[in-house]
Amino acid sequence: MSAVSLQIIREEHASIAAVLRSLQVLVDQGPGDNPPSFFDGARAILFYIDEFPEREHHPKESEHLFPRVAQRAPHVAEVIARLDAEHVRGEAAVRELQHLLLAWELMGEGRREVFTEALWRYLAFYREHMRLEETMVLPAAQAYLDDDDWAAVDAAFATNVNPLDHGRPRDPAYDRLFTRIVMRVKSPLGQG
Repeated sequence: MSAVSLQIIREEHASIAAVLRSLQVLVDQGPGDNPPSFFDGARAILFYIDEFPEREHHPKESEHLFPRVAQRAPHVAEVIARLDAEHVRGEAAVRELQHLLLAWELMGEGRREVFTEALWRYLAFYREHMRLEETMVLPAAQAYLDDDDWAAVDAAFATNVNPLDHGRPRDPAYDRLFTRIVMRVKSPLGQG
């Protein structure tokens, strides 16, 4: 059994959770006296969510991990089907958040409440999604996948380059995004 991909998935979940917490803190504080910085930071975070979890992390779970776990541990197949459907809905939801944020920025305070309500729903949705993966799917994977399964899953996840991961190599193309997020938002991610 391999722990490489499980460790990568858990580290990526931790990064995603930190991003979500940072976005929540940023939105709780609001634009204050520096709306350009606020909106820039929020846009950068939403872009990260669309760019990394939606395009790198989720497809690898859906294509490499979930089918193997569903085949070997049928008792979690229903949860996996739900998580796969959530991957599809999550991509649309983050794009909707990007649109609602732009509406708030361009149209003013009258659009703030619509964005924040959608964001709170998204945060609850995403946190529950990761909880299900970590409490249902990952333990089943650990218990039921064989060495051949792990070789394929490990190979898929080893190619992930999380732009916010300090411990693994980052794609230099993401350095600007990383810097923008760190400089615009407060903890747990940033210094802003």
